Amino acid sequence: MRDLTFQENPAAVDEPSAGPLARGWGVGLAILAPMVFQVAFEVEALWPLMLGYLGILFGLRRLESPRWCFYLGLLVGLGVFVPQTWFLWRIFSVAAIPLWVILALFHAVFLMVLGRVEARWGSFAAGIAAPVLWCGIEYFRSEVWWLRFSWLSAGSCLPPGARGLLAPLGVYGVGAVAMAVAATMCRMVESVPFRRSRVVRMSLTGVVALGAAGLIRPDWRRPSAATGGGIPVAGIQMEFPGVPEVRVALDGLSRTHPGSGLILLSEYTFDAEVPAPVTAWCRRHGKWLVAGGREPLASAEAKSASPWEWVPGLKSLSGGSAVSPDRFFNMAFVIGPDGTVMHRQAKSRPIQFFRDGEPARDQRVWESPWGRIGILICYDSSYRRVTDPLVRQGAQALLIPTMDLEAWGEHQHRLNARMVRLRAAELGIPIFRLASSGISQLLDSTGTELATAPFPGPGQVIAGNLPMNAGYQSLPLDTWAGPACSVASGGVLLALMLRRRRQLPEPAAPVISPLTLS
Repeated sequence: MRDLTFQENPAAVDEPSAGPLARGWGVGLAILAPMVFQVAFEVEALWPLMLGYLGILFGLRRLESPRWCFYLGLLVGLGVFVPQTWFLWRIFSVAAIPLWVILALFHAVFLMVLGRVEARWGSFAAGIAAPVLWCGIEYFRSEVWWLRFSWLSAGSCLPPGARGLLAPLGVYGVGAVAMAVAATMCRMVESVPFRRSRVVRMSLTGVVALGAAGLIRPDWRRPSAATGGGIPVAGIQMEFPGVPEVRVALDGLSRTHPGSGLILLSEYTFDAEVPAPVTAWCRRHGKWLVAGGREPLASAEAKSASPWEWVPGLKSLSGGSAVSPDRFFNMAFVIGPDGTVMHRQAKSRPIQFFRDGEPARDQRVWESPWGRIGILICYDSSYRRVTDPLVRQGAQALLIPTMDLEAWGEHQHRLNARMVRLRAAELGIPIFRLASSGISQLLDSTGTELATAPFPGPGQVIAGNLPMNAGYQSLPLDTWAGPACSVASGGVLLALMLRRRRQLPEPAAPVISPLTLS
């Protein structure tokens, strides 16, 4: 049986339009959209093509049925995620396929819901709803649900130099604004007056050309914000080193960079707390050290933990021993010049499907001798719900010890490094990130790299001066707009479901004829 036609409510059409989109054209556009995204994402100067990707996606709402909107939305999502996350196959093998499908489902749901809005309330309502739905679904995918994945959002196409958009709007806000612009342009192209008017076509072409020229102008690479005194920092890339190897590397670093007051080592440098030979080294050389390790979770604390903090994949707690080795915090330890632990911060977002510890119970900035410093661990930097609380606490810089395995490949490392650059530009905060196998980065508050160490680069040293912001940094607009759009998207979906239920036809009453009675 053929699907219901797209325009189930003819009264909802608020202006002359191009009508339902043929399936053949829809398939072609669904193939073209991710190709445009890949070019916008990979070629920094061509990032305004993001508008073309979003405009094509918006245009697919006119498919003849919600089912086809879902299918082609799924195709677009797979085209966006699979080429960029092929490293998941190296990590999970065949299990990567359902992960790709789950990621693509968000494009499918967006397009299906937008198609229903078009069918029920018309093209104008779809244009208004599109940026809200897009921002809400991207925020939900990236920040809220358990399999959160914030990479490859529309806003991540922007280069860090475009801080003029990233700082006030944020990555999710940029995606919402871009969808609003793309939807407006798409509706103009679809309208009958546009197709008949050469003047309108030429005017729109000129506006788009001027806008693109303004968006990619080089003076968007603004100089660093006013900063206070910087910190002489250094770090060494090592993947699963032994304690003697760490000692040798630290001795070499003290000779080559004697002025470095703060040394950063990667996540999981140690299997437990920082060992005594390393704390003794800090005491002997008078250095501050931040290094990743593990802190076992006491059974008593684990028993009293909230059930909402349970992480699938970890063994359930069994009482008996004083400490459960199966439950721990993935911890960053701050060792002072006297060899004692001065601060510690657990990882807030452990990696799903990995034995990566328990979520942090809280987040606190480190009151360092140089000012307030926030500490994130690896993929914590990918989530605004983790970074924003540290900014609210007045963090003047961020330290990020990271464990990215060399076996995951260079492309995965580049994607992670790209997210950190965007985060620095978005929040306007300097970052020092030390990865076990590269790519390590020293970034100023505009996302500009002051120093870097390559992939895989075992034993490579990165050093420089980490700037410190002088004052409090304001958060982007999407700090509250992202959650609000997620709630609004749920409201739109609920309204569509309730209206559908009300419109279900009543069962027809049986017709009784006189002949039947006789």
